[in-house]
Amino acid sequence: MFRLLITVLSLIASPALANGVQIMDCDWQSSARNIVEPWEENSRSFSNGKTRVAALDTIEPAAGWAYVLVLSPPYSELGDRQCRVIGMNGSGFAGMDFRQLRSAYDPAAGLSFTVPVDVYDFNRGVGVPRQLWFQLNQATGQIRTDLR
Repeated sequence: MFRLLITVLSLIASPALANGVQIMDCDWQSSARNIVEPWEENSRSFSNGKTRVAALDTIEPAAGWAYVLVLSPPYSELGDRQCRVIGMNGSGFAGMDFRQLRSAYDPAAGLSFTVPVDVYDFNRGVGVPRQLWFQLNQATGQIRTDLR
């Protein structure tokens, strides 16, 4: 019971989960077959090619098929970048307009991005438009998120 309470409290306190947005290590969602075609329109590089952001479509679940892929520094001992997937509530988003991805750079904070997403409202059975904001610190690999 005590462990369950600690787990629930840590989930509530986590900024990445407080709004339902999750940053996950790359797994099946990040498979190359899930990069939305055409790749050149649904994948962009930043910071002289060190960071790449791409739209992923896992097809199912229908209410959560869209994910954001982030490949970025820091580099491992083998020289590969960290690989993260951004989704929501254990799944993806109900939609995403990757063409509207916007980025900015602040030397003190890192790269920040916004992209329109749809969050599925299970009560109404529809996707609700929102803005996914995420910020990447390339020195530490930390990714912060917010759903606006």
